[in-house]
Amino acid sequence: MTSTEKIWKEYHDNLRRFIQARVSDKSVADDILQEVFVKIHSGLNTLKDGTRLQSWLYQIARNTIVDYYRSLRPTEELPENVYISETEDGKVLSELADCMRPMIDELPQSYRQAIILSEIEGLTQKQISEKLGLSLPGAKSRVQRGKLKLKEMLLDCCHFEFDRRGGVVEFNPKRGRCNKC
Repeated sequence: MTSTEKIWKEYHDNLRRFIQARVSDKSVADDILQEVFVKIHSGLNTLKDGTRLQSWLYQIARNTIVDYYRSLRPTEELPENVYISETEDGKVLSELADCMRPMIDELPQSYRQAIILSEIEGLTQKQISEKLGLSLPGAKSRVQRGKLKLKEMLLDCCHFEFDRRGGVVEFNPKRGRCNKC
């Protein structure tokens, strides 16, 4: 296996050029290079195929550069006076929620249980898997399939209008198809 010192000697200059081509500040590029070599040193024992060393090194460098740029994104504090209006949006969602329980009750037992536990009782999927004696992927699958069946029931029952973010703005029952809303 290759040592970190040998990798440093062989790839240091090329990795520095690679990073500097993507980061304009030389001191930042040097910091990133240093971080790349720390990652290389700590993860070298995980490299199983020595023939892939170079691609592995450059992937670490790319990921470290991406991490650097992500860290620069500004974060904004939410103003203290942010609130959700209980006007029309709240009214629409409240009306829609009234339709959901009868639809949930029509689901097959296994999906109904999973939806009630996750969406009404607020259990995590891990807790659901333990409570129902399922594997975690099995519980996730039940919740996902239950949601899909509910979506199909809702779309079969009502016409929906969405805002640009995907929120429900309005819904109207389809004639003769929905006796729940």
